[in-house]
Amino acid sequence: MQKRMGEAVARVARKVNDTVENKTDSLDLANCKLMTFPVGIYKAMRSVTEGIHHISLANNELKSITSRFLTTFSQLRELNLAGNYLHRLPEEIGSLLHLRAIDLSRNRFRRFPEPLAAVPALETIDLEENEIVEVPTDKLASMALLRSLNLRANPVSPEVRLLVQPLVPFDLLLSPEEPIPRA
Repeated sequence: MQKRMGEAVARVARKVNDTVENKTDSLDLANCKLMTFPVGIYKAMRSVTEGIHHISLANNELKSITSRFLTTFSQLRELNLAGNYLHRLPEEIGSLLHLRAIDLSRNRFRRFPEPLAAVPALETIDLEENEIVEVPTDKLASMALLRSLNLRANPVSPEVRLLVQPLVPFDLLLSPEEPIPRA
């Protein structure tokens, strides 16, 4: 067990070092078994955080994202958090003024993460395979640049389907409705 943990830590350290040394604009920490975002990364990356535009934390075991993460990587354009255990987002996500795409598929959201409505440049939201039943149509309608919202494989209620589709000026992706069983 400790050997596997050590290997995971070494893999994360290598990926962070590669990003810092090569001054790339992306950090890929997908599939690293992270339960939290390692605090040491903030210090290791402080010289390059402004240049990071893409972060993938997909397929980890994250239960939350901290406000420190969001304020540190303030220049993000794409954030991939797919395949974690997230169920809410901090209000500080609204401080990501350049964020255009966020992937929150395969998480544990029960409702649409309303702090996303405050992200001014957001164009694409992927919430496929969550547990979302209701969607705040008023918030979505106020998102001027939103082009695509993927809610496939969510138990979105039929009433929401009827309300949302005529109100939103973007592509709304929903799973086909299940036929209503006859008595």
